[in-house]
Amino acid sequence: MIPNDNRIAPPYGISQTIQQGGTMSENSKRGKTGLTRLWNASLYSLSGLRSAYKYESAFRQECLLAVALVMGAVFTPVSMAERALMISSVAIVLMVELLNSAIESAVDRVSIEDHQLSKRAKDMGSAAVLIALVNVVLVWLLVLIGL
Repeated sequence: MIPNDNRIAPPYGISQTIQQGGTMSENSKRGKTGLTRLWNASLYSLSGLRSAYKYESAFRQECLLAVALVMGAVFTPVSMAERALMISSVAIVLMVELLNSAIESAVDRVSIEDHQLSKRAKDMGSAAVLIALVNVVLVWLLVLIGL
């Protein structure tokens, strides 16, 4: 943290914990356990999927591609293991895109100004999506060609 720079806030929840005299290992947001926590986590996950679909055009495009590819994998005459590889490679793209979108949102939340570190973070997230997409192509080619 840069001294005397009020624009940079400590990580979420740490300032509350410090003000309350607690240690950083305490989490004031905890409290729900068991099925309630599982239910809430599921609702947060669904909210994240809805947000990604609503605000991220790349995620929408990859969802459409995923539907087509999964349908193709289901009807392709390959072994169950090969089908699982094909579908898993597609699922990885969606997971990586969600993480990339989360990184971009967090970076934009901090500042929309151009900054080298912000660009680096966004570029790395984009590179991860590219690698996931290349993985889909390679897995599908290897399965379909039968190497």
